[in-house]
Amino acid sequence: MELEQRFGAANYNPLPVVLTRGQGCHVWDENGNKYLDMMGAYSAVSHGHAHPRLLSILNEQANRLSVVSRAFHTDRLGQFLERACEITGQDMALPMNTGAEAVETALKGARRWAYERKQVPTDQAEVIVCEGNFHGRTLAAIAMSSEPEYRENFGPLPSGFRLIPFGDADALDSAITPNTAAFFVEPIQGEGGIVIPPDGYLARCAEICQRENVLLICDEIQTGLGRTGHLLACHHDKVKPDGLLLGKALGGGILPVSLFLARRDVMELFRPGSHGSTFGGSPLAAAVAKTALDVLLDEDLITNSRLMGEYLLDGLKKLSSPVLADTRGRGLFIGMEIDPERISARAFCERLMEQGILTKDTHATVVRLAPPLIIRRQEVDWALTRIERVLRRIEAQ
Repeated sequence: MELEQRFGAANYNPLPVVLTRGQGCHVWDENGNKYLDMMGAYSAVSHGHAHPRLLSILNEQANRLSVVSRAFHTDRLGQFLERACEITGQDMALPMNTGAEAVETALKGARRWAYERKQVPTDQAEVIVCEGNFHGRTLAAIAMSSEPEYRENFGPLPSGFRLIPFGDADALDSAITPNTAAFFVEPIQGEGGIVIPPDGYLARCAEICQRENVLLICDEIQTGLGRTGHLLACHHDKVKPDGLLLGKALGGGILPVSLFLARRDVMELFRPGSHGSTFGGSPLAAAVAKTALDVLLDEDLITNSRLMGEYLLDGLKKLSSPVLADTRGRGLFIGMEIDPERISARAFCERLMEQGILTKDTHATVVRLAPPLIIRRQEVDWALTRIERVLRRIEAQ
């Protein structure tokens, strides 16, 4: 911790624990203390730590061929892209590394589509986004944000974004103009505090976008790949978006892997030289990511996410504490909203750490619970017992 503070920029404020090992749903610190990981690295460790199939393909592929850049074909990339398109129903995919890179790729794709397909005047394309969103921390991503802390003193920021309230389909309908290229939306806002829109919201948005010839692009970097109890969170509303963003869990908790997937008429507008990434789509990343998709389906982690999520959420609601202002979620994507008059969400996480549970707060008021999708009933029961212990001690104070 001292070395990080001395040599590292203070752009994070981690809990005071130094982790050295992980296995399944658990991690261990440098003193050998064991913790239940209820954070899942913001959904990146959905398969659990050190999954044997993922480690096996990682080692096998690393010993064969890791990175050669997209200057050449490899025997791994095509298989990965085929699998990703097959299970999501999208036509084509463009591989990148981080989620933020996938967002930037989708923005470029949406704008080029607006100019070359929709005939929007040059440099006039607009993208509609939602208040409270989180699409990353690049300049374009924070230009899309309504959070002052993300934007402060990083200007001038890119223009062309219009903010509307999240969960309000009428606001989307009113905001669309002839220059609107796309509507970027998280089906459930994760960093915003596990904010769930009204039932049918995304379906109504899809109808509006189709009617107005606007691309509906769903950012499922956190919510996708089983996190909410469906393969994609947009499936709760039976929506197939025009574009889709995947990341985090796509790398199996081992590598940064992301994808922008979309309709053919959008994706075919990327031409040689228009976009790229040295590491995006590397054979190592492709091999691991395809296996991560296979494991997700072969081990039925999506069903387990739904069942264990329902069980965990029901257990939390039964705790019935004045410390909890609200408890909400879908699948294993759950937020506990803490009454700030009693304790901060950060302090609540510190109390949980003392009980052997690791997670993190968001916006100082919500505690996230997003463990690996492999979590079992007995581990959920163990967590509920310790969460209740923390709640009762706070109530007593």
